[in-house]
Amino acid sequence: MTASNPWLRLSLNAFRLGAEANSVVALRMMKIASGGPGAAREAQLMVSEKIQTAIEAQSQLAIGVMTGASAHVGPTKALALYRRKVRANRRRLSKRA
Repeated sequence: MTASNPWLRLSLNAFRLGAEANSVVALRMMKIASGGPGAAREAQLMVSEKIQTAIEAQSQLAIGVMTGASAHVGPTKALALYRRKVRANRRRLSKRA
């Protein structure tokens, strides 16, 4: 059913992103709570990644609108971008935890 309904697939991926992001939040909080220079670096990295990813996601959405793609294409690409970033952060933070 999800293959034939892109909006349902988008909704499920958004749910997965939320679940994955929760684990990254927990890992980041442990890193920051431990203090020291690693905590400061993590906080700076977190902010810069969020800004960069938001700009990339806006670009994906704008390209989708300008090319006349189906309404779900831009949000699907933007969500995929966020999921990739969250997974990369989870892998990186899990190694150090």
